[in-house]
Amino acid sequence: MLKSLEPKILEIVKNKNKSVDTRLGEICELLRSNVDYYDWVGFYFKNGDKEELKLGPYAGAPTDHTIIPFGKGICGQVAVSNENFVVPDVAAQDNYIACSITVKAEIVVPLFVNGENVGQIDIDSNTPDPFTEEDERFLEFINQKVAEIL
Repeated sequence: MLKSLEPKILEIVKNKNKSVDTRLGEICELLRSNVDYYDWVGFYFKNGDKEELKLGPYAGAPTDHTIIPFGKGICGQVAVSNENFVVPDVAAQDNYIACSITVKAEIVVPLFVNGENVGQIDIDSNTPDPFTEEDERFLEFINQKVAEIL
Protein backbone atom coordinates (compact mmCIF):
# COMPACT_ATOMS: atom_id res chain seq x y z
CA MET A 1 0.00 0.00 0.00
CA LEU A 2 2.73 2.46 0.97
CA LYS A 3 4.72 1.67 -2.17
CA SER A 4 1.75 2.80 -4.29
CA LEU A 5 2.15 6.34 -2.86
CA GLU A 6 5.76 6.69 -4.05
CA PRO A 7 4.88 8.04 -7.55
CA LYS A 8 2.67 10.72 -5.94
CA ILE A 9 5.50 11.66 -3.57
CA LEU A 10 7.84 12.07 -6.56
CA GLU A 11 5.24 14.16 -8.37
CA ILE A 12 4.89 16.52 -5.38
CA VAL A 13 8.65 16.81 -4.82
CA LYS A 14 9.36 17.56 -8.49
CA ASN A 15 6.80 20.39 -8.75
CA LYS A 16 9.14 23.41 -8.79
CA ASN A 17 6.18 25.80 -9.22
CA LYS A 18 5.43 25.44 -5.51
CA SER A 19 7.54 26.43 -2.50
CA VAL A 20 9.37 23.72 -0.55
CA ASP A 21 7.06 24.29 2.45
CA THR A 22 3.97 23.90 0.26
CA ARG A 23 5.35 20.65 -1.16
CA LEU A 24 6.19 19.33 2.32
CA GLY A 25 2.68 20.19 3.47
CA GLU A 26 1.23 18.30 0.50
CA ILE A 27 3.33 15.24 1.39
CA CYS A 28 2.01 15.38 4.98
CA GLU A 29 -1.58 15.67 3.76
CA LEU A 30 -1.12 12.86 1.22
CA LEU A 31 0.19 10.51 3.92
CA ARG A 32 -2.42 11.45 6.52
CA SER A 33 -5.34 11.04 4.12
CA ASN A 34 -4.10 7.81 2.48
CA VAL A 35 -2.64 5.77 5.36
CA ASP A 36 -5.35 4.86 7.89
CA TYR A 37 -3.02 4.74 10.88
CA TYR A 38 -1.10 7.99 10.10
CA ASP A 39 -3.14 10.39 12.24
CA TRP A 40 -0.63 13.26 12.46
CA VAL A 41 2.21 13.78 10.00
CA GLY A 42 4.78 16.55 10.25
CA PHE A 43 8.31 17.69 9.59
CA TYR A 44 10.60 19.15 12.23
CA PHE A 45 13.82 20.92 11.28
CA LYS A 46 16.93 21.99 13.17
CA ASN A 47 16.34 25.58 14.27
CA GLY A 48 19.40 27.41 12.93
CA ASP A 49 22.39 26.99 15.26
CA LYS A 50 20.22 26.19 18.26
CA GLU A 51 20.10 22.73 19.84
CA GLU A 52 16.41 22.46 19.10
CA LEU A 53 13.88 21.43 16.48
CA LYS A 54 11.29 23.75 14.98
CA LEU A 55 7.98 22.51 13.61
CA GLY A 56 7.65 22.76 9.84
CA PRO A 57 4.71 21.82 7.62
CA TYR A 58 2.33 19.24 9.07
CA ALA A 59 -1.12 17.70 8.63
CA GLY A 60 -3.39 16.88 11.53
CA ALA A 61 -4.50 18.52 14.74
CA PRO A 62 -2.60 21.68 15.78
CA THR A 63 0.19 21.04 18.30
CA ASP A 64 1.73 23.17 21.05
CA HIS A 65 5.07 21.48 20.39
CA THR A 66 6.47 23.93 17.86
CA ILE A 67 9.93 23.91 19.48
CA ILE A 68 11.49 20.71 20.85
CA PRO A 69 14.89 20.75 22.60
CA PHE A 70 17.43 18.16 21.42
CA GLY A 71 17.18 15.06 23.62
CA LYS A 72 13.59 15.74 24.73
CA GLY A 73 10.80 13.43 23.59
CA ILE A 74 11.05 11.04 20.66
CA CYS A 75 11.82 13.79 18.13
CA GLY A 76 14.50 15.33 20.34
CA GLN A 77 16.12 11.93 20.84
CA VAL A 78 16.24 11.28 17.07
CA ALA A 79 17.92 14.69 16.60
CA VAL A 80 20.75 13.35 18.79
CA SER A 81 20.85 9.65 17.82
CA ASN A 82 20.48 10.10 14.03
CA GLU A 83 18.50 6.85 14.00
CA ASN A 84 14.92 5.86 13.28
CA PHE A 85 12.81 5.58 16.42
CA VAL A 86 9.69 3.41 16.37
CA VAL A 87 7.52 3.57 19.48
CA PRO A 88 4.85 0.83 19.51
CA ASP A 89 3.34 2.14 22.77
CA VAL A 90 3.96 5.76 23.79
CA ALA A 91 2.69 5.05 27.32
CA ALA A 92 5.71 2.79 27.87
CA GLN A 93 8.19 5.58 26.98
CA ASP A 94 9.67 7.64 29.83
CA ASN A 95 10.98 10.43 27.61
CA TYR A 96 7.78 11.07 25.67
CA ILE A 97 6.05 14.40 25.03
CA ALA A 98 2.31 13.78 24.71
CA CYS A 99 0.69 15.77 21.91
CA SER A 100 -2.73 14.23 22.33
CA ILE A 101 -4.28 11.66 24.66
CA THR A 102 -5.46 9.73 21.60
CA VAL A 103 -1.90 9.03 20.36
CA LYS A 104 -0.85 5.41 20.96
CA ALA A 105 2.27 5.03 18.79
CA GLU A 106 4.87 7.17 17.03
CA ILE A 107 7.56 6.82 14.39
CA VAL A 108 10.30 9.35 13.74
CA VAL A 109 12.78 9.06 10.85
CA PRO A 110 15.71 11.50 10.54
CA LEU A 111 16.24 13.54 7.38
CA PHE A 112 19.83 13.90 6.19
CA VAL A 113 21.26 16.43 3.75
CA ASN A 114 24.89 15.68 2.79
CA GLY A 115 25.20 13.38 5.80
CA GLU A 116 23.95 15.99 8.28
CA ASN A 117 20.77 15.43 10.30
CA VAL A 118 18.74 18.56 9.39
CA GLY A 119 15.33 17.38 10.53
CA GLN A 120 12.86 14.53 10.58
CA ILE A 121 9.47 13.27 9.63
CA ASP A 122 7.27 12.51 12.64
CA ILE A 123 4.09 10.42 12.56
CA ASP A 124 1.65 9.90 15.40
CA SER A 125 -0.87 7.09 15.30
CA ASN A 126 -4.02 6.54 17.35
CA THR A 127 -3.60 2.82 16.58
CA PRO A 128 -1.45 0.75 18.98
CA ASP A 129 1.73 -0.71 17.42
CA PRO A 130 0.90 -0.10 13.71
CA PHE A 131 4.38 0.60 12.31
CA THR A 132 6.42 -2.01 10.44
CA GLU A 133 9.72 -2.10 8.64
CA GLU A 134 7.78 -1.17 5.50
CA ASP A 135 6.84 2.15 7.16
CA GLU A 136 10.48 2.79 8.01
CA ARG A 137 11.68 2.13 4.44
CA PHE A 138 8.85 4.23 3.00
CA LEU A 139 9.62 7.21 5.26
CA GLU A 140 13.34 6.89 4.49
CA PHE A 141 12.42 7.05 0.78
CA ILE A 142 10.38 10.21 1.39
CA ASN A 143 13.18 11.87 3.37
CA GLN A 144 15.68 10.98 0.65
CA LYS A 145 13.49 12.75 -1.94
CA VAL A 146 12.81 15.73 0.36
CA ALA A 147 16.57 16.11 0.99
CA GLU A 148 17.04 16.72 -2.75
CA ILE A 149 14.90 19.89 -2.60
CA LEU A 150 16.15 21.37 0.68
